[in-house]
Amino acid sequence: MLCAVYKSKKKVDTYLYVLKEDDFSAVPQPLLKAFGKPEFVMQVPIHKRQRIAQIPRQDFISKMDEQGFYLQLPASSASLLKMHLQEQTEHQSQQ
Repeated sequence: MLCAVYKSKKKVDTYLYVLKEDDFSAVPQPLLKAFGKPEFVMQVPIHKRQRIAQIPRQDFISKMDEQGFYLQLPASSASLLKMHLQEQTEHQSQQ
């Protein structure tokens, strides 16, 4: 199984993985707008790698099955996003 990898011209070290080359139908429009015009990088054979997009292969496959795409953020952005989501969850539980 192959997936297509695209890099963002707007966001440094941000990559979008989709199941079919040039098929962004599963990607939400607001995400595509923020990502910018995707620039094709390569096709990745999923079955030949233990880790894809810096996560274990099975986690990657699960995300692809659930969403139809996978967004790889730079480590610092991913941490900031995680902190933001955690703060929102804590704030909602206090209300």
